[in-house]
Amino acid sequence: MNNKINYAPGPTETRENVRLIRAEKTTNPDIDVDFVEFYKKTCEKFGNIVGTKNDIYILSGEGILGLEAACASLTEKGDRVLVIDNGIYGEGFKDFVKMYGGEYVLFSSEYTKSIDVDELRKFLEKDNDFKYATVVHCDTPTGVLNDVSKICPLLKEYGILTVVDSVAGMVGERLNVDESKIDVILGGSQKAISAPAGLTIVGISQDAKNCIKNRKTDIVGFYCNLSIWEGYYEKKYFPYTMPISDIMGLDRALDNILEEGVEKVLSRHEKIASSVRQAVKEYGLELFLEEGYSNTVTAIKIPESIGALKLTDYMLENYNTLVATSLNQYMDTILRIGHMGENANLDKIVHILNVLDKSLKELEFDANGSLIDLFNKYYF
Repeated sequence: MNNKINYAPGPTETRENVRLIRAEKTTNPDIDVDFVEFYKKTCEKFGNIVGTKNDIYILSGEGILGLEAACASLTEKGDRVLVIDNGIYGEGFKDFVKMYGGEYVLFSSEYTKSIDVDELRKFLEKDNDFKYATVVHCDTPTGVLNDVSKICPLLKEYGILTVVDSVAGMVGERLNVDESKIDVILGGSQKAISAPAGLTIVGISQDAKNCIKNRKTDIVGFYCNLSIWEGYYEKKYFPYTMPISDIMGLDRALDNILEEGVEKVLSRHEKIASSVRQAVKEYGLELFLEEGYSNTVTAIKIPESIGALKLTDYMLENYNTLVATSLNQYMDTILRIGHMGENANLDKIVHILNVLDKSLKELEFDANGSLIDLFNKYYF
């Protein structure tokens, strides 16, 4: 099981120094104040990477925990919430809004394009009575990227709080939380950060904190209640026992990013993503998106004569390589290359493109040359 080569769009490969630090002896996170300081410094590292001075919390639970916690903490019965929908995860926010008694309104767009900010502005001119709005930075099932640096300031013009799922975007895509006026930023450890799955990272603005404090009704539940983190540092006490080894791994992964340099990391993602897309098109395959391409995920349409599920099964059986299709209606039509985090390195991308090239040809796809040669043409 452990020798499979993973090239899915998260969880990604983790560097050896991240894996090793999780094996180190740990202290008791409930009573050791030194760990509180370590936790706080890890949060600050993350804040520096994504451009925010807002409070950061690391929650024990995979990225979905953050999405639900944001909706649970902000939503009261009858609240109108704008769900910006141009992808499966974008639309999915409506379920959390509904779960906690809110009334969602969809602003829907084609799934093959990023959100048109001018169209959103026209919509808001007619209807802007929303407590908060949700938007996905990079919608992983298709890799579509939304420009939160324009979307969120527009929403704030109307006094609408902004909730951004950047689980699959952050670190691979440029992100400045404070400049973009993002009230709640949501991330996960397992994507471009390249730490093991199991942690949600939440950044929360003072506006969002005030909204939560001024609720007329109590938040339903405890684990998804962001207010339980208020003042943890001053009290030197966590709401529940922290998964200390996971947080040590996250801290090391953040150090890896800072040591390489955030700009270099972003450039590495951009160069590999651009080269992959150009090579795939020249090879004879079609990209799912018309525009709005993310630097962390490329979605490729697989011919019906082969099928995405058959192709991924073939790659696993013959080349011991894990590659993901998409979700729901795209399960058998899209293959996703997750060039994010540790997977956005030359040795990793060369492997997956070679495997994809061989597999498609062995399944009788009529290709235009060698996929890796085409990649090299654009990369070098």
